[in-house]
Amino acid sequence: MSRVLELTRELTARPSLTPDDAGCQRLISERLLPLGFTTEWFLCAEVSNVLFTRGQRKVNGSPSLWFLGHTDVVPTGPEDLWTFLPFHPDEKDGELYGRGVADMKGAVAAMVVALETFVQQHPDHPGEIGLLLTSDEEGEAVDGIVRVAEELKRRGTWPDHCLVGEPSSQDKLGDTVRVGRRGSLYVRLKVHGIQGHTAFPENLDNPVHRIAPFLDELVTQEWDTGDDEFPASHCQVAYVKAGTGAGNVTPANVELLANFRNCPGSPATAIRTRFENLLEKHGISDYEIEWEVMGEPFRSSPGKLREAVVGSVEEILGESPDLNTGGGTSDGRYMAPLGCEVIELGLINSTIHQVDERTPVADLDRLFAVYYDIIRRVLL
Repeated sequence: MSRVLELTRELTARPSLTPDDAGCQRLISERLLPLGFTTEWFLCAEVSNVLFTRGQRKVNGSPSLWFLGHTDVVPTGPEDLWTFLPFHPDEKDGELYGRGVADMKGAVAAMVVALETFVQQHPDHPGEIGLLLTSDEEGEAVDGIVRVAEELKRRGTWPDHCLVGEPSSQDKLGDTVRVGRRGSLYVRLKVHGIQGHTAFPENLDNPVHRIAPFLDELVTQEWDTGDDEFPASHCQVAYVKAGTGAGNVTPANVELLANFRNCPGSPATAIRTRFENLLEKHGISDYEIEWEVMGEPFRSSPGKLREAVVGSVEEILGESPDLNTGGGTSDGRYMAPLGCEVIELGLINSTIHQVDERTPVADLDRLFAVYYDIIRRVLL
């Protein structure tokens, strides 16, 4: 059994349902401490964040490269639907099954073994290498990397390059590399009306009727056209609720939850202004509204890390990766504003968050080889 596969299985066997780390980070600490890594813990409420670093940055112009990952996982769903119990990883037809093997304990294991191997082969390496982990990526993410980034900003110190291990690959390992991410913005809207009997429309104000034309225009809006790396911003309605359940009673209010995935051409402030102008256009004035920005869009300009990632993927995996900003959000959104180059490369994402989450066993060692080669290209 390879070192990466063995560590992936050990990590997957720990039921680290967010925000519980379940000892994953301690296990990694026991491996990295003997190799001279400095460990710094950032404990926030129930969340465990830890940073492992080795070497010196900015000495003779040498760079710093940190890996970024998470040890928490999403709930399993019905365990009786799994081929193997979700926290008892096992193999079938060349694939490793278990909650978190793809998102992202397999990548974390590949990162750890890549760091171990690099230090063993280059004990006096230039620059700084690091690994930053959180147990609060899959949950609310309010006490995870965002808190660490705040502290790094306060200190005025952060890495030059940050490689995120989120499962970016689509069909084959390395076919997709994220060079940024779209933003994510939620809006909760409650429009008030006057409840009444359906037989007497003159005595009521049906908020569903008033919101209908607004909703039609909202979902057909062209917010922007995107660019070469970002798809156009869009809005998806996730939830609508109104009524008492009685067929002859109109609702007193209607509630709406919508999510925007936005590119740099439409920052959160611009979307908010256009949304509220649209309400005014349709004569909707009696309402309550809440906005929540989960992350602003970001992208990293081409730099040494992008060059290293693309070079490694092409040489080792034989893939010419698609460089894009697709997918959901990631913790890279907290590191990019600090000023470091952020790139995402990880395992295949087709089964993440599903029953029977799995990853090809061979991809674990292949990802390790790419991660090791990226460290070599950036630091040596």
